[in-house]
Amino acid sequence: MSCLSEYLVQQSIICYYGLKMEVSAALIQELIVVEGKNDAHVVRRALGPVDIIWTEGYGLSEDKLKLIAAAANHQGVIVFTDPDFVGGQIRQRISQSVPSAKHVYLSQEAARKKGDIGVENATPAEIQRAFAHVREEAPSPVKFSEGILVEAGLTGLADSGAKRKAVGRALGIGESNAKQLLKRLNRFGISEPEFWQAVRGAEE
Repeated sequence: MSCLSEYLVQQSIICYYGLKMEVSAALIQELIVVEGKNDAHVVRRALGPVDIIWTEGYGLSEDKLKLIAAAANHQGVIVFTDPDFVGGQIRQRISQSVPSAKHVYLSQEAARKKGDIGVENATPAEIQRAFAHVREEAPSPVKFSEGILVEAGLTGLADSGAKRKAVGRALGIGESNAKQLLKRLNRFGISEPEFWQAVRGAEE
């Protein structure tokens, strides 16, 4: 059978057209989506023989998007793009086509090296830390409002940006401005106890 797209991942072959897939026995069963081949290499070094595909940056083709959607139905998908503008755009595009996709975020600090920001710059320990917080869309969004961000000191203060960064890192939902943080808290169904625990950690 011919494949529209075929990727050899360790000993796993993922191919589209007929939904033929052989999944590795790694702890993480989902297909991990990164931006580039170098990203894939560092993720495998950190996590072992996981199934992984790269989008080739912003040039994510419709064919590859179909492959990711097929994988989502078969084994699930985790999106792990760079913590920058382009990475956010790729993540959003995949989310729109694959609403069931799960998400893992890496902090910009962990992804930065000599002015460059990318997953490929992260250490295995930072990647493992990020994958300790695999997030998925909440079936019914939680009710966080702007008021709770004000109460927590995450907006309106001189150090709010630094606190948001620490909270986002603790929760595994990435760095963001106040509006984006509020959206992610609701989108991923973060509980209030979990939120306040992260806030207290950011204040220590």
